[in-house]
Amino acid sequence: SLIGRLMFELPEEMGLIAVAVRQTQGKGRGGNVWLSPVGCALSTLHISIPLHSNLGQRIPFIQHLVSLAVVEAVRSIPGYEDIELRVKWPNDIYYSDVMKLGGVLVNSTLIETTFHILIGFGFNVNNSNPTICINDLIAKFNKEEGTELQPLSADCLIARTVTVLERLIDVFQEKGPNGVLPQYYKYWIHSGKQVRLRDEEGPLAWIVGIDDYGYLQVHEEGKGVESVHPDGNSFDMLRNLIVPK
Repeated sequence: SLIGRLMFELPEEMGLIAVAVRQTQGKGRGGNVWLSPVGCALSTLHISIPLHSNLGQRIPFIQHLVSLAVVEAVRSIPGYEDIELRVKWPNDIYYSDVMKLGGVLVNSTLIETTFHILIGFGFNVNNSNPTICINDLIAKFNKEEGTELQPLSADCLIARTVTVLERLIDVFQEKGPNGVLPQYYKYWIHSGKQVRLRDEEGPLAWIVGIDDYGYLQVHEEGKGVESVHPDGNSFDMLRNLIVPK
């Protein structure tokens, strides 16, 4: 891709962002295709992270920070704090725990002692199809609460997402995971949820949180807490299964 080539020809520390109006060859996790109609906010952002830094040692956290930044981009606007936008581990943006309206994909390349990271993120802002969009949630909120919140634009939300992300990265670099996890848990959809491990007849476990490296922690009765890794679509909320590595 163009941005993949440009990434290595730019001065250090310079962030590059590409914004697409519509995308036809989007990639999802595990080779899934992500089709994006008009009305969807789509961006690819390039950032550099030193290997010997809090985040450089915990690269899987980046996708969580980006998901959180998208949610915060909306919910940090005065009046919009209660719009039901949430994060789903490892890399989705959801309306409550009901429906996906965005996702994040991160590719990282280590060159000497610097990670060059391409962050792709897309979320539905103004398109009700194929699922639901942020402006639908705002309209629904206005109807239920008698408020008059304005619809938001994709450009505004992309800019806000990048600004929030920069702040979250700074906090993470200074304080590590504990600097951002309370905020992340405030918006994630998994608190107290029960899941089956390995398959539909597998043992029951409770979701506890995420560990220092960004992997999900579950507590299996009598077994203590273990970390599980995302594996393609192994964390499937419809089937509620997790596959430990």
